[in-house]
Amino acid sequence: MQNETEARKDIAVTLRKPEADDGAAIWELVRDCKPLDENSIYANVIQADHFRDTCVLAEVDGEIIGWISGHMIPNEDAFFVWQVAVSPKARGLGLGKKMLNELINRDETEDATELKTTITKDNDASWGLFRSFARQIGGTLDDEPHFERDTHFGGAQATEHLVTISLPDPAALKRAA
Repeated sequence: MQNETEARKDIAVTLRKPEADDGAAIWELVRDCKPLDENSIYANVIQADHFRDTCVLAEVDGEIIGWISGHMIPNEDAFFVWQVAVSPKARGLGLGKKMLNELINRDETEDATELKTTITKDNDASWGLFRSFARQIGGTLDDEPHFERDTHFGGAQATEHLVTISLPDPAALKRAA
């Protein structure tokens, strides 16, 4: 007999590029994923429209249960992950890593030799996701303070550490996915 987690892993998840009309649903998902920063609905519409090739949605039966926004950093061979949101009802399915793999295997990110993101020291879920992802793809993970509490955030937000994961060559990435 399957336990609940095993049964949930059999759920058919669709990963796809977002559309502008997904913006409101993305905003709702992020709002439900405390303590993520809520951007405006307009920001999510712009991400889904202008950056659709470097963002991903996860759906089950038409319901959005996961979202990653990202972009290629101008003048760098690096893909930046801005935000990862997984619905509370979809946690434990490995969805974060599935979405990251989807993104780094796209043609739009094929020139990336590194994945970068920022994480506050107290965000255990994000550290766990990115450490596990680095292990899965055989990449190294480094971090250093980047956007600092007092210098960049006027004391209003914790320091964000720049996390850099080395990405193996594209053929190796496809095998790891």
